[in-house]
Parts: sequence; structure tokens; C-alpha cells
Amino acid sequence: MKIYLKSLGMHLKAELEYRTNFILSFLSQILVFFTYYFIIIALFSKFNNIKGYTMYEVLLCFAIIQFGFSFNEVFARGIDHFDKLIIRGDFDRLLLRPKNIILQVLCSDSDFVKSCRLIQAIIVLVIAIIKLNIKWNIMKLITLLLMLLSACIIFFGIFMVAASYCFFTVQGLEVRNVFTDGGKHMAQYPIGVFSKGFVLFFTIIIPYAFVNYYPLLYFIGKRDSIIYGLSPLLVIIYLIPCVATFYLGMKRYTSVGS
Repeated sequence: MKIYLKSLGMHLKAELEYRTNFILSFLSQILVFFTYYFIIIALFSKFNNIKGYTMYEVLLCFAIIQFGFSFNEVFARGIDHFDKLIIRGDFDRLLLRPKNIILQVLCSDSDFVKSCRLIQAIIVLVIAIIKLNIKWNIMKLITLLLMLLSACIIFFGIFMVAASYCFFTVQGLEVRNVFTDGGKHMAQYPIGVFSKGFVLFFTIIIPYAFVNYYPLLYFIGKRDSIIYGLSPLLVIIYLIPCVATFYLGMKRYTSVGS
């Protein structure tokens, strides 16, 4: 952890070397985020609800999924940009070091410009919770924390799978954006608003439903079962094959040269 925190400090210092560029990029990311936010606001200016879900319930989903995605963009950018390590031959050097490979990959890159999205997601989350007038108890607090944690875990897992196929293709393929950026935009709405086929796919194959749909039903009072509130724990199980896939790919890795 000490090494990781030190690497974060180094990346932040490097980004701040060009402060004007950092500030302009930071402001542009704020505008991009609010574009997504205003799309939802504009949608609800025409409709009172979407399949029974109000604007603030949708904004709660939006904030949680954006929080998880932005967290990984800031703190797990090395995994997202793993193909660059392969292309440059830098991964060979990591293999020679007596440290955990995933830790070294995490330390290889970060993007503090995207931290503005993380902050904005928290702000939208707080606004949505206040407007929903949730009847709080200890279980609902735990559910909210699990939703945020599982959002971070699921995108980390997807990034790991995307990094894994770089061992076979060398360069990352754009198809991964279907499950990262595409999945993010889809999962910012309650999965239940989509057809049953989508709900099934994003429950079993990529468990977005356990991040901000089933626990959401418990959190907003549409379901009383604690099982719904604890369902984000299943996302941790999803992470296991994602990490295993990465190590499987690493065993098949042969140097691309330098």
C-alpha cells in the first residue's frame, strides 16, 4: 500500500507539472459529466417516471455507477491502459520485479483529471438521497456502502478481463468499450426498465443488476427482504474469475520484445 500511495503522489505531481492543461482538462470533464446528468433531467421533464422509477431514483443509480467507473479511472488506470504496457514491452520489466504484478500495473498509471467525476458523482448521490427521504436504518446504510463498493469492484473486474485478452491480441480492442463505457451508460438506469433478456444478461453474465438494481429495490423500500440489500456481495464472487483470467493470460504470455 505504501508503494501504491507513493506512485499516486508521483503521478499527481507529474500531472500538475502542466497546470494549465490539468485545469482545462478538469473543467472539460466537469462539463462532460453534467451532460450525462442533464440528459436524465431532460428525460424526466417529459415523463414523470420510467416504469415506476422516479427521477431521483434514477439519479441514485446514475451516481452509484458513475462513482464506481470514475474510481477505477482515477485509481486503476494502469489496468485500463494495460495494452500500452504490452506494446512498449514494459510488462517484461514488471515481471522481473519481486512485487505483485497487479499492484505494479496499478502503480503504472493514474488519471487525477477524472477525480472531478468522482466528486460530482458523490454530490449527485447526496442530492438524490436527500430528495428520496429514505427511512434510514443500519441495514440500509450497509446496503448503500455495499452498492458503492460493488460498483468499484465490477468495473475493476471488467478492466481485468479487458487487460487479459491483451496477452493474446497485444493491443486492446475497442470491443471492450461495449462492456465498460457502454455498460456504464446502460447501468446508470435501473436494469428493470429494460427487457427481460437484458436483465438476465446483466444479472448472470455481467452482474450490474447486483450493483444498483436489486439492492436499490431494498434501499428505496420496494422490497423488504434483506437478501436484496446484501446482494452486492455477489459481485465479489464475480471478481474471482476476472482475476483468474488475468493470471491465466499471464502464464501464456511471451515477450513482445523491446
